[in-house]
Amino acid sequence: MIKKITLIGAGLTGPLLATYLANRGYEVDIYERRPDMRKESISAGRSINLAMSIRGIHALKEVGLFEKIDPLTISMKGRMIHELDGSTHLQPYGQKPEEVIHSVSRAKLNMELMTLAEDTGKVNIHFNQICTGMDLDEKTLSILDKNSESKKIIPFELVMGVDGSASEVRDAMISKGNFDYEFKPLGHGYKELTIPPGENGEFQMEPNALHIWPRGQFMLIALPNLDRSFTCTLFFPMEGSTSFATVNSADDILQLFNEHFSDAIPLISNVVNDYQSNPTGRLGSVYCDPWHVEDKAVLLGDAAHAVVPFFGQGMNASFQDCTVLNQIMGVHNNNWNAILSEFSNQHVRNGYAIADMAVENYLEMRDYVTDPYYIKRRELELKMERIFPDEFLPRYSMVSFHRIPYAKVYAKGEYQNKLMDRILDKYEPDDVDESLVKRFME
Repeated sequence: MIKKITLIGAGLTGPLLATYLANRGYEVDIYERRPDMRKESISAGRSINLAMSIRGIHALKEVGLFEKIDPLTISMKGRMIHELDGSTHLQPYGQKPEEVIHSVSRAKLNMELMTLAEDTGKVNIHFNQICTGMDLDEKTLSILDKNSESKKIIPFELVMGVDGSASEVRDAMISKGNFDYEFKPLGHGYKELTIPPGENGEFQMEPNALHIWPRGQFMLIALPNLDRSFTCTLFFPMEGSTSFATVNSADDILQLFNEHFSDAIPLISNVVNDYQSNPTGRLGSVYCDPWHVEDKAVLLGDAAHAVVPFFGQGMNASFQDCTVLNQIMGVHNNNWNAILSEFSNQHVRNGYAIADMAVENYLEMRDYVTDPYYIKRRELELKMERIFPDEFLPRYSMVSFHRIPYAKVYAKGEYQNKLMDRILDKYEPDDVDESLVKRFME
């Protein structure tokens, strides 16, 4: 009978998962390559803030942390579109007051999750410990202790890889064979910039919105922070005539922003310095199947299904993994062969679905949100939700405001899009009523 479980990675998913496990009576060891961010300042390297929605909120409620995190969030009710001429308009995410997503600090959330896990009395987080390999046959981990620069072999009963898209645990599972894995690079990367508070100490733009400057092959977005700043992210091709490979000099950077994001230039504190100083991140999607090997190892979070950030579901999908695994644990009661088999069989398809939808949402955000046909279809989509509230839900709403499995969301969204296209081929949204939709559904 397994009594102690070993986790690799103390990012967002690891401490949450450890808390679920501790609440079920397991002892948990977490090995984390970074120092303790509660004691040392760590350069971000990853997005400073995240979009939290219902799947993430549900997990935080289950472990009793949401009430503490909620005051640290800023609600965003829709996409504030910044047109090329500087005009703006809001595209609401939903049509109910509660249908909002929440901007939250990655670091603050991570620190609270680590403290929550340790407060169970059953979780030990070992910092500055790099997993360099795993032997599934011998059930051992190779760990490099950065404090002493020594190497050690750690035995485990069950290991859970929550060590991100470059997972060492996944690499070891792949080497065992009978494992499908693919990394699909997006071809686009990202760079973070900052809009500081104004001279009066307040937000320089509407705080309760996710701001988007959609420009076809690339876009700029901005999420609000509690200190009244905005974290901006430029999503941009890695290669090409207008790309990170070609836009590097001060003149190139200023030309890019003057031509495409002119209204953002007065807001960003030092666009040239930020652009040249901040690292360029790469984007891609991880697809793998299965997510486990017998009762020895399992993947969750980005290690299983890293997604591009354009549906705001990376953290939410990872937290949902913990929720789903916890539910299955309650059914099979320490039978880890059954638990992990069911987890893979039930949930891998959802990882594939959200990875695909995230890429599709990038096209929507950068290309379609200003397209007249997209706007017309969005109008029809919301109208059909009002007419058939129990049958028709926009795909964005199904993902962000409901806990419907992603694979079901994808299939239902495809059907609904085809239905709306057929209707819009003959009618305007204002002409649509209940009887007309039912005719098209027959």
